[in-house]
Amino acid sequence: MTTPFRVRSVASMIAFGITFASFGALAADEIVIGASLPLSGALAGFGGYQKWGYETAVGDVNKAGGITVDGKKLKVKLVIRDDKSDPNVVAGNIETLISRDGAVAMLGSCTPALVNAGALVAERRKVPLVAGCDPLGAFKSVRAWKYAWVMFFDEVDLATAGFRMMADYGLVTNKKVAILADNGPDGQVVGGQLWPANAKAGGYEVVHSSSFPVDAQQFTSMIGQAKAGNADLVLVDAIPPQAIAIRKQMAAAGFSPKLLVMEKGAEPEQFAQALGKLADGVLVGGYWDPSFPYPGAAELGKRFETETKQTQSQHIADSHAAAQVLMDAMATAGSLDREKINTAIGKTNKSYVIGPVKFDASNTSAIPITVMQWQGGKSVVVWPKDRANGKLVFPMPVSN
Repeated sequence: MTTPFRVRSVASMIAFGITFASFGALAADEIVIGASLPLSGALAGFGGYQKWGYETAVGDVNKAGGITVDGKKLKVKLVIRDDKSDPNVVAGNIETLISRDGAVAMLGSCTPALVNAGALVAERRKVPLVAGCDPLGAFKSVRAWKYAWVMFFDEVDLATAGFRMMADYGLVTNKKVAILADNGPDGQVVGGQLWPANAKAGGYEVVHSSSFPVDAQQFTSMIGQAKAGNADLVLVDAIPPQAIAIRKQMAAAGFSPKLLVMEKGAEPEQFAQALGKLADGVLVGGYWDPSFPYPGAAELGKRFETETKQTQSQHIADSHAAAQVLMDAMATAGSLDREKINTAIGKTNKSYVIGPVKFDASNTSAIPITVMQWQGGKSVVVWPKDRANGKLVFPMPVSN
């Protein structure tokens, strides 16, 4: 009996180690999107929010009937794998999601170390990947990207935000600054380069500067030096466990600067939950709040809090938008061809829950920076003034 051409073709493909997933999806009855997220490990505080944002966006599309591909409505299947906050696991997850799970496209993890690790694999495999949660400078510094796309804030905006806020509010300090930053990609850029340069430009004196490994736990020596330098302004860039440890050790040392900025680590609600009143007054760079006048912003925040009984985080917004951007591109392409989807992503020009998204030649779309402050277990926007939904507490409360 003569073997049909389609069957013989499939058999030949398998014989040569080529799977259906290698081509995106042959004879697909669903669209598979993959995501590697830090659901455990040091960055789990971010991953939980991202998972909700991705799943919510996909769920809404499916409730509306799915995405039309080649004239047929297909539901979206989101496959999430835990990267355990480990870049090596991210890389392996992306490979598995593409080759075993049949993902046509990807959604990113969180922080430069994880997002970039996954993006490099997606780039090599020529699979589109859309992400938030990756400062743009750290993303662009890796390579010229074709298949990876990021929507987030730029480190230059982040590093100047605190200084601009102090100028706008006319805050009086002794202009002495202490900088404590981890040696991760964004810590090196923000803490090692941008903060010192901006401090100098603003007439501030850096009385202490320390760099530490991302798994460090003891900070008493550097805190002691910052206290001895009488720094009114302390700038910290660290992941949540280290940021929490630093804040506790500052309190134990009786060190209460007038302003304490803790980038990255002070973003998730787990920071405030772990510290209680010690979180009050801590500042962190932000980019989203349900109060912002973007389509669906208020509804998304309320929805999260109703469904989870937790306080909303800005990471529900950039993850939700990333999923929407990717699925909108699929709808525009009307195809599961990865090149067509990638081309459609690059042409994105639309307002989402995080605001307008339009990618530049570096495959990035910048989100304007804000400054948030923890007050009574909630983070409120305190700058810029036209977006503030809370009043800045200055100086920050004295540690007890």
